[in-house]
Amino acid sequence: MKAVVQRAVNASVTVEENDVGTIDRGLVVLLGVNHEDTEEDARYLAKKIPYLRIFEDKDGKMNHSLVDLGGQMLSISQFTLYGDCRKGRRPNFMQAAKPDQAEKLYESFNQMVEQEGVKVETGEFGAMMDVKLTNSGPVTLIIDSKER
Repeated sequence: MKAVVQRAVNASVTVEENDVGTIDRGLVVLLGVNHEDTEEDARYLAKKIPYLRIFEDKDGKMNHSLVDLGGQMLSISQFTLYGDCRKGRRPNFMQAAKPDQAEKLYESFNQMVEQEGVKVETGEFGAMMDVKLTNSGPVTLIIDSKER
């Protein structure tokens, strides 16, 4: 699984002009699922992301995690993270999981993060979504469960 993690002051996601998820201070996670991913990949990211020390302490050093701050997460499914752009001009999405597998692992990831004590808001799996965020810092990280 691949995650793009963005520290946010606030964020929201809409589907067909309806708000489906909103957070205040926290993380926006764009999550892509590879066709070879398993529950173990979801578990790895769910145990890693909420504890990343990417929020400042009183001295301006990144020493606090999402869990430390009681922050929220906006989780968005994002199959295009597995777009291969090496050949030609049209991305190849053959590495992305099929929708049934991807949705199951996406939901598992969200549930596992909630078990860590983080409130998780989500988009709508498979829908066209508009995501708005105020990226704080900006701080943006890419984490791949296969690169441990």
